[in-house]
Amino acid sequence: MHSRRITQHASLLTIILRAFDAAAILAGAFLAAELCGGSIGPSARAAALSAVALYCLTAEITGLYRSWHGVTVDRELLCAVGTWCLVVPVLLVVGFSLDLLGAADAELTRNGALAWFIVAPLTIVTARGLFRLYQSRQRRRGKNVRGLAIVGCTEIGFQLARNIERSPWSGLRTVGFFDDRPAERRDALPSDVAACVGNIDDLIEQARDGRVHMIYLTLPLRAENRIKSVLRRLADTTASVYLVPDFYVYELLHSRWINVGGLPAVSVFENPFYGVDGMVKRLLDVVLGSAILVAAAVPMLCVAAAVKLSSPGPVFFRQKRYGLDGRPIDVWKFRSMRVCENGANVTQATKGDTRVTKVGAFIRKTSLDELPQLFNVLEGTMSLVGPRPHANAHNEQYRKQIQGYMLRHKVKPGITGLAQVSGWRGETDTLDKMQKRIECDHQYIRDWSPWLDVKILFRTIFTVLSKQNAY
Repeated sequence: MHSRRITQHASLLTIILRAFDAAAILAGAFLAAELCGGSIGPSARAAALSAVALYCLTAEITGLYRSWHGVTVDRELLCAVGTWCLVVPVLLVVGFSLDLLGAADAELTRNGALAWFIVAPLTIVTARGLFRLYQSRQRRRGKNVRGLAIVGCTEIGFQLARNIERSPWSGLRTVGFFDDRPAERRDALPSDVAACVGNIDDLIEQARDGRVHMIYLTLPLRAENRIKSVLRRLADTTASVYLVPDFYVYELLHSRWINVGGLPAVSVFENPFYGVDGMVKRLLDVVLGSAILVAAAVPMLCVAAAVKLSSPGPVFFRQKRYGLDGRPIDVWKFRSMRVCENGANVTQATKGDTRVTKVGAFIRKTSLDELPQLFNVLEGTMSLVGPRPHANAHNEQYRKQIQGYMLRHKVKPGITGLAQVSGWRGETDTLDKMQKRIECDHQYIRDWSPWLDVKILFRTIFTVLSKQNAY
């Protein structure tokens, strides 16, 4: 009976989400008409209703109405926007085929359609965001929560329990640990995780009764026979079962499962920008990079003139750096020194460095010297946000001293990065400072999302204004 209620609740939730999306699409159409000074006529109403039906159909393909338990809100919203982006081309084709955009008032109709295509995803994201906020509050109160069991009192199991405890918004609640081994043979349970509440027989009973909906096996992979035995017994339940391999105790860089000729494999060191994520990242770079370049055009001309008139030498300084996958790229900056070091030995700028010109000191403190790297971004060799590129000489030095140093080159270097807004900007005169910077770079690669990029860009503004460690 309990399992049946869960299924009914899931179905009701899907209906509610479909209603939210439908209302958001229709609201977007009416809002677009208001913005363009028009009205919703019969053809427009038919188009709006068709868009709703097409969106719901496309959502089945993109998996928008699957369970989002345990998944961050940005992934859900990104999927919703992507679904709408798939709907728009079909609407355009149908509209032009039926001459819906070619009537006497075609100009107004086309403007209204364009506004609708832009406004609709905003209303969809707003509606789903508000619904997610409501869900999060309900789940923090213990409502709409799915029970989760962990098989195996192991370190990886304890870490999993802590992660769930820190994410109440996910709608998951740890029922407890289940382990057949006597207490003296299993790892001692830390005080900050759930208790061991039973053995595998108890787990099977709770799974059959619907008290446990998700089961995570955190047994060591060397215990192959035990894992097989547990899986055979769990096959007699309807619970969702997941295996958490104990190799996750190692330092992984954006790990994901892939399929190679039908055989599953897990990536250990991987670039996070593949598929839709890669397109979103590039779109952010092009759109925001172009906007910043237009806004900074006049200041850049002023800086270029000041550099040229203040000291002999070129306006720009071009230095070889490592880019994506360690491939060499040319990074552009306004020249701020009397020298242009680009060889095997490069000395980092220090406080009161005599090589820095008067204009150079100003543009370095304000980070104006970095603006030419916007051309690198538009070219595709750099990103707005990513690990800051180091001189090649420093790469060769630190790759021998810091474990995993070169993994920062699994992504494009950035004009700004997590390390810079976390206090590790400027000179790295000690190995520990560089180590902290690399840790931030790895964290950025593991945790990347479009929202993280936006947050780093906003934080960069305050970091630049503070002028901390900039010389």
